[in-house]
Amino acid sequence: MSTAVVVEAPGTHRLAAHTPRPPGPGEAQVRVHAVGICGSDREVYQGNRPEGYVRYPLVPGHEWSGTVTVTGPGVPASLAGRKVVGEGFRNCQVCDRCHAGETTLCTDGYEETGFTLPGAMAPTLTLPARLLHVLPDDADLTAAALLEPAACVAAAAVKADAKPGERVAVVGTGTLGMFAVQFLRAVSPAELLVVGAREDRAALAREFGATGFRTGDEPLPGGFDVVIEAAGSADAARSAAALLRRGGRLVLTGIPAPGADGLDPTDLVVRQLQVQTVFGAPPDAWAHAVRMFAAGLLDPAPLVTHELPLSEFSHAIELVGSGGPKVGKVLLRP
Repeated sequence: MSTAVVVEAPGTHRLAAHTPRPPGPGEAQVRVHAVGICGSDREVYQGNRPEGYVRYPLVPGHEWSGTVTVTGPGVPASLAGRKVVGEGFRNCQVCDRCHAGETTLCTDGYEETGFTLPGAMAPTLTLPARLLHVLPDDADLTAAALLEPAACVAAAAVKADAKPGERVAVVGTGTLGMFAVQFLRAVSPAELLVVGAREDRAALAREFGATGFRTGDEPLPGGFDVVIEAAGSADAARSAAALLRRGGRLVLTGIPAPGADGLDPTDLVVRQLQVQTVFGAPPDAWAHAVRMFAAGLLDPAPLVTHELPLSEFSHAIELVGSGGPKVGKVLLRP
């Protein structure tokens, strides 16, 4: 029997029978190959997701890869059989922000796969075909399951607008941080520093293109043109700002705990820092990530450390929260 993970309420989940939903007009059905777990999935399970950003009961899973099996009316039949990944944000496509391409700022309200709508922790997922991004036929679908977080970092890289020869840095050594290293390496920086709490990530950071690595308790240099923060703490945001030269560009991708002390506004004004933020990924960022992946410039595979069946959902959640040195990206395989 096909089964899906259902989170009934915070702290309560079960395996339930899964019946594929036939695609309606404009939709496609995807056979899920792998689905990633991140901190947001832990928030869903633990009940820490902000109100309005989750709806129980829920099939979670917003990071996924798969193959199109069936297309609905109005969708090209040639899409069937193609390997794909897909955007999670369900936007209205008619508000001014959607028309501007800023679909994550849709004014019609928040809806997202795996949070308010059924996700990919099931054998199949049916969603609007317009959200799909087609991969090369020889794409590694296990690695491609990480393209959702890669797209979020692609959005940060686009906003950072790093130029060849600039000094750039990344604060954070988790999945987002390691993707940020790869995106920044692609623009040929003069220097690429990585700052993180996990010394065991130094070798991987250098493999991805870092020219230097320091832990947060070591003295940090300054004078950087661009810094991407990917650690999700207020301390990381402050460290990231301290790395910048006057007029430097900072992009924040992490979400600190509510009520955390933020950046010093006096410092931001006096040093004329440019600060931008990222929450999710619009279509252009997705396209950028998929292009990089298809061209071999983005390699998610070394980040995967665990692949488990759906039946081990609770164990996977524990692994993600453990912060252990041997735990990277955890995938579930329906």
